[in-house]
Amino acid sequence: DEANDAPSNVVHRWKASPAGSSLSKQARLARVGLFALRFSNHIITMMAFALAGLIMRTLTNISAIPYSTFRFNAQLAAVTEFASVAELDIFHFDTTPVVLGEGSNTIFMQDLTAPVIRFVADSKMITELDAHHVLVHVEAGHNWHKLVSWAVEQQLWGIENLALIPGSVGAAPVQNIGAYGVELSDSCLYVDFYHWQQRKVQRIAAGRCRFGYRDSVFKHALAGKGVIVAVGFCLSRQPNPVLGYNGLDHLPANVAINSILDQVIVVRSSKLPDPAVLANCGSFFKNPVIALQHYTALKTKYADMPGFSQPDNTVKIPAAWLIEQQGFKGKHYGEVGCYKLQPLVIVNHGAGTAAQLEQLVTAVQQQVLSAYNIQLEVEVRMLNGAGQPVR
Repeated sequence: DEANDAPSNVVHRWKASPAGSSLSKQARLARVGLFALRFSNHIITMMAFALAGLIMRTLTNISAIPYSTFRFNAQLAAVTEFASVAELDIFHFDTTPVVLGEGSNTIFMQDLTAPVIRFVADSKMITELDAHHVLVHVEAGHNWHKLVSWAVEQQLWGIENLALIPGSVGAAPVQNIGAYGVELSDSCLYVDFYHWQQRKVQRIAAGRCRFGYRDSVFKHALAGKGVIVAVGFCLSRQPNPVLGYNGLDHLPANVAINSILDQVIVVRSSKLPDPAVLANCGSFFKNPVIALQHYTALKTKYADMPGFSQPDNTVKIPAAWLIEQQGFKGKHYGEVGCYKLQPLVIVNHGAGTAAQLEQLVTAVQQQVLSAYNIQLEVEVRMLNGAGQPVR
């Protein structure tokens, strides 16, 4: 049949009979099937649900390379993709799944036995809030940069500084992504979260998401409890440029929104490697925040140490500066190394291993701690075979 003639890299997605089909609902339910197609070196298991409009697929024993922009050569036991909340209602599992967006902040350090799930629905809807503001409701599978580009095309202000950040909309609140003086939390109204145990969607107001610097409730109290299915943003029709950061500070106060987008892309592209060309997961470490007294003492020894005062009388230190001062810029451990233009980014030159990455991360952390008494915290999610963080 057609499936047996398919090449090994072709995935078939089986769709339920549409509403209005001559088949009865019972007959369609009877068609629910599990289709195992054995290709070259793995099995692709396709699940078709005969409820109208439901699509879901599970792939088993597959390479992790397409599912992580760091591209370590690990194996994933199973990856299931969902296109609706109705499909999540049907899904059952024995082991808490690993939730994955586009894999731009996840590294598989070992073959993964825990199941992986991806919510891939990507629609968006715009609602007028008042004369100057709109609500943009976006499903979690939407690509983040495409959302930013669309908002700029619509002349909607609020997220233009966050252009070219890799990943999906659903992953953005977890990290509370930020760049050039803007964070996701600045425009987020709510996050729709599907609870595994309750089997329902809860709308969590932004004020309850506990957003912080690269942090949120989804990394703590709600970690492993469900999956983000949508995010709501309040965007403005009135210009509100944020231009205080280096690279944007030369732009005029009346700058057009598309000019900000273009400049952010230029600045990011000049410093950060494209994951499609050189495997990486962006910034590997968080910028540490230390007590003012600690910073003052360090400044007496390192006069050129940069620091940014925070509202709570602490100081944020650029991790890239700390790492570069310790000689790691461009330094490799085998095929894994700190990027030659931005040492905060760790790259995989093609055949890197988990052991090489561990060696580099440990060396960076130890030397920074020894020199400055500052503990660098890993920002990227490094997972073991059970789907648990190794750091």
